[in-house]
Amino acid sequence: MMVVLLIATPSVLLPGTTTDTTQIVALMCIVAAAFTIAEYNSTYPSLVEFRDAPPFNRIRFIALFATVFCLSVIARGKTEPTTITLFFEAIGSRLGESIDFPYSPVRLVVLMMPAKADPDLIACVRTAAGLSYLVSILSLAIFVVVLRLKGWPNRRTGFNVWTNLPTFDPTAGGDVVDRLNRDGQINLILGFLLPFIIPAFVKLASDMFDPISLANPHTLTWTMTAWAFLPSSLLMRGIAMGRVAQMIDDQRKRSTALSDGSLQPA
Repeated sequence: MMVVLLIATPSVLLPGTTTDTTQIVALMCIVAAAFTIAEYNSTYPSLVEFRDAPPFNRIRFIALFATVFCLSVIARGKTEPTTITLFFEAIGSRLGESIDFPYSPVRLVVLMMPAKADPDLIACVRTAAGLSYLVSILSLAIFVVVLRLKGWPNRRTGFNVWTNLPTFDPTAGGDVVDRLNRDGQINLILGFLLPFIIPAFVKLASDMFDPISLANPHTLTWTMTAWAFLPSSLLMRGIAMGRVAQMIDDQRKRSTALSDGSLQPA
């Protein structure tokens, strides 16, 4: 139900949604709901990571939903302004202007717009970029706090690497700890660079992709959400994989100490 609500939120909140858009969104809701039910009720996972290690996926989902909801409310205020829409727009505008400094990700998003773009559209893109980027940073900070304070993942229960990392093959060769650390570092690097790489790529590919299409509120909402959510998700995944590698290494050290007889179990 929450996944369906997430996908349908822009179509519900934004005025002027066409019949074709509604049908496409309904189909995507059905597919996403079926996939989520199958993943979380199956013994053998296929794609969803850390499904048995809350609140990793909960934090990511809440951040994704918060971004989509806030941007949809701001876009709705362009045609049907209310107190709530004006409040969200004021916050997003202030955030966008605060983060819009030279070489910042928000500045790069603004610069990817063509020179002929309408100033109001540029302001909307800046507001959406600033708000979505703030939500991604907050979600990452919350995950780090949970990891430190709660000892994520829960140490009282076993951590199944195969269930929580279905795309990671521990028998592919090489030391598992080294591979987890390497993959985690790759995710951290990509997560840090993506907010800068995506606008630059769009700017270079402007001949094939016209950023002026962001004038469509649906396109603006999902584009800015993906731009902010994907990097933060990769950063969280990199931190989580590093944590799993640390857990495995600590378990090895304890097992080695017990086998050497230097420590006795209580």
